[in-house]
Amino acid sequence: MPVLSQIKKDIEFYQGLHSLLKVLKGIAISQYHMWEKKLQPFEVFSHYIEGFLGGINLEEINHPFIIPPTKTLAVVAVTSDAGLLGGLNREIVNRALDEIKEGGVFIVVGERGKLYAQGRVKEVVAFEGIKDDTKFNQAIELRNYLIGELVNGRIGVVKIVYPRAYSLAVQRIEKEILLPYGLKEKESYLQLEDFILESSIERIVEYLVFLWLGRKLYDIFNMSRLAEFAARFLHLEECTQKLEDMDQKLKFKYFRLQHEITDRSIREIFAGRLNYGYR
Repeated sequence: MPVLSQIKKDIEFYQGLHSLLKVLKGIAISQYHMWEKKLQPFEVFSHYIEGFLGGINLEEINHPFIIPPTKTLAVVAVTSDAGLLGGLNREIVNRALDEIKEGGVFIVVGERGKLYAQGRVKEVVAFEGIKDDTKFNQAIELRNYLIGELVNGRIGVVKIVYPRAYSLAVQRIEKEILLPYGLKEKESYLQLEDFILESSIERIVEYLVFLWLGRKLYDIFNMSRLAEFAARFLHLEECTQKLEDMDQKLKFKYFRLQHEITDRSIREIFAGRLNYGYR
């Protein structure tokens, strides 16, 4: 009987936990859709800058943003300090570390990502985890650091690894090259002699890439937050399924024991009556 009562308590506990997970899943879904709506207008700014830079033959531009001063690689891993993400941070760090197996600078955004990387790489340059009220300033801080390192010749190529949600149920770990700014082949470019330029084309490209990089990092931070909500939903969904499986097993065990106890009681009563009648 004590075993039966304990199983019943376990069933009630897991049912309560299941209800809690259901509420948390609903919150994650709501946060995902709210954040998804916020992301839509952010792509317009980068689109226009990329469109203008795409019209310039960057092969003719002698600038460290276009021609790296060194081959030293820097990899930025964007992780989250939130919980219930189901190993997302670990996967991001692993992908980022794979990029610098041959050497390079490892940069991580987020305290949890820093903890995962410690002991696996010689040096970690860490930035604070993304916060909704300061993420734009954080993007600018990271941009200024990367540009400073590049201009001083300490790094030449910058890659970034971050999570991106394509839907609530589909997300991937993305990898992009931020610097040098990518050369895009086009059949025709802008005829710059048709324009009156107050600054040199190198200075114009420098400023546009400077703006583009800050906005690109800001967009990535936002996409990472969206992926965080999707990852939490998937993790909670997986936990819910495990709880449901466990609940079914406990119920089966409970009813089996209950049946065995009832069956044993009937046999004892029947045996007692037979014994009494025999006497």
